[in-house]
Amino acid sequence: MEAESEPYVRLATLRTLHRVVADLNAARSLAGTLQAVVEGAVHGLGFDAAAVSLVRPDGDLVVAAVWELEESAMGGPSVLLGQVGSRESWDRLLGVSDHWGTLRFLPYDRGWAVASDIPRWIGDGPMPVYANDWHPADGLLAPMYSAGGDLLGVLSVDRPRSGKRPGAWTREALEMFSLQASIAIGNARLRAEMQRALARLEKEQQALRASEESFRQAFEYAPSGMAITELHGAGRGQLTRVNDALCRLLGRPRAVLRQQSFADLVHPDDRALLERTSAESGRAELRLSRRDGGYQWVCLRNSIVADAAEGPSFLLTHVEDIEDRKRHELQLAHRASHDALTGLPNGAELKARLGRRLCGQPQAPAAAGHQGAPGGTGYGGTGYGDTGYGSTGYGAGGPEDGFAGYPESLFGDPHRPGDGFGGPEPGRGQGPPDGYPVPAADGQPAGANGYGEHVHAVVPADHGPGGEPWSGPFRSGSAAAAVEKGLAVLFCDLDGFKSINDRFGHNAGDAVLVEVARRLSAAVRDGDTVARLGGDEFVVLADGIGRDEAKDLAHRLRNAIIPPMRIDGRGMRVGVSLGIGWAGCGMSIEEVLHTADERMYDEKRARGGAVRGARGERSHRRAG
Repeated sequence: MEAESEPYVRLATLRTLHRVVADLNAARSLAGTLQAVVEGAVHGLGFDAAAVSLVRPDGDLVVAAVWELEESAMGGPSVLLGQVGSRESWDRLLGVSDHWGTLRFLPYDRGWAVASDIPRWIGDGPMPVYANDWHPADGLLAPMYSAGGDLLGVLSVDRPRSGKRPGAWTREALEMFSLQASIAIGNARLRAEMQRALARLEKEQQALRASEESFRQAFEYAPSGMAITELHGAGRGQLTRVNDALCRLLGRPRAVLRQQSFADLVHPDDRALLERTSAESGRAELRLSRRDGGYQWVCLRNSIVADAAEGPSFLLTHVEDIEDRKRHELQLAHRASHDALTGLPNGAELKARLGRRLCGQPQAPAAAGHQGAPGGTGYGGTGYGDTGYGSTGYGAGGPEDGFAGYPESLFGDPHRPGDGFGGPEPGRGQGPPDGYPVPAADGQPAGANGYGEHVHAVVPADHGPGGEPWSGPFRSGSAAAAVEKGLAVLFCDLDGFKSINDRFGHNAGDAVLVEVARRLSAAVRDGDTVARLGGDEFVVLADGIGRDEAKDLAHRLRNAIIPPMRIDGRGMRVGVSLGIGWAGCGMSIEEVLHTADERMYDEKRARGGAVRGARGERSHRRAG
């Protein structure tokens, strides 16, 4: 009877298997796939209960799905859900079981092999009568493997509805089903991983979009200028993106700026500084051109934005307006280096300018053999005197007051466009890069303009009694002509100023000093320096001047000061004593000023003026 009905049973089983396998593939999630596996084992293969233990990432197995045909009074295998068994215990259990092809059968008399940590449920079915009957403690397991041979899980079935241990056909059907279940579980896991990856990607994309939007808003609406510069390709250095603040700062439309680079906008004197900053991602203070033709002081802060794979991608530049701060710095520097009363360079600035013109090396070989003639009596009836100059090699005598580091442009005379002793007073937005002079390559002070190669200051040649230039070693022909001009230092001390202070008060004295400063500034050449050393003492520095020209300049200065001046409705008058000294490399600043000062006092003594106070010191007036 059983043999006659077996073909029909096989056909019905195949139809059922086809249906349950279709259900496996139709599941949309891993949980749905697992549930389809246990239900298919129960409804399609003729078992009353089934469970799937799934391998977790840590290797242990957890009961992930159970199903039974009819729930028993004792609760059924559903109580096993969520219970975990170690991988080691499962491997031992599968190893001691009987091998039915890919299936594993554990008879009830081998129950000792089931470790205590393996989830197990024993039903209340009938006890076996024949050797082929199913015992309630029997177990049939179907390990499920991936295509790579890794264990995915174990399908456990219990209580065949026939009451017999499964025959060859049922075993083969269970093997086929477990194989399809392995494929379905693998696909479900892959779909789950893809879904998680897509969810992570979407989350990252949302975060990226939020970050890009935050950057866009921070970039576009930043109160200070922002720019993005291309670092590679044909557009290297070009501004690819700018914000409204930068457009307003430079007075240029966005479309125009995006066709330019910072190199097109930077002040010529700041180009090298810009190139260094762009190359090393740093900070620099420089000037950018505005649409109106002027220059704007800005602070550039560069940040290189790099890609993890491709390296530096672009340069993000923050452009801060520092025009007001720079103007304030210039004002402070001017106040520190200029006399508050007259606006002339003060003593510190005078020494700074001398320090930039002199160096510690002796004069050039063309004048090496010359020893200056002894000083005369100064400016008076007996003629001009000069400082003796030897080759003793005095130190450079830089400015002791700490102002040598300021650029020439900070200290120009506000009364005269040419006062700067080494270059005209620069206009707004001009001057050396970064606001500071560049020293010469040999470490010596820079040239007269603060930037060029240093030119030695040499004391001009003196003339003999016959009017011919003094001749000596290295001083003939073109060499003699080369030292006909030098750096003259004219020391001016007002005569009669103290009596004005004593008679009319300090306000009148201050007004006299201001007027004297104006007259001196008007009498000198463009490029000469007029400084107020202190009290009623003034010093004029005149470079590139010969001895006769220095005498003519002294005459002009005297003639400018002597005429009466009108102060508060009163006519006032002062005289002046002048001394001419000469500065040369190898001399200290103090030596140069002292020599000119002594020449001035020689003249004052020769004319019978008051020279020393009651204590044998100079009779200084109010400093203003």
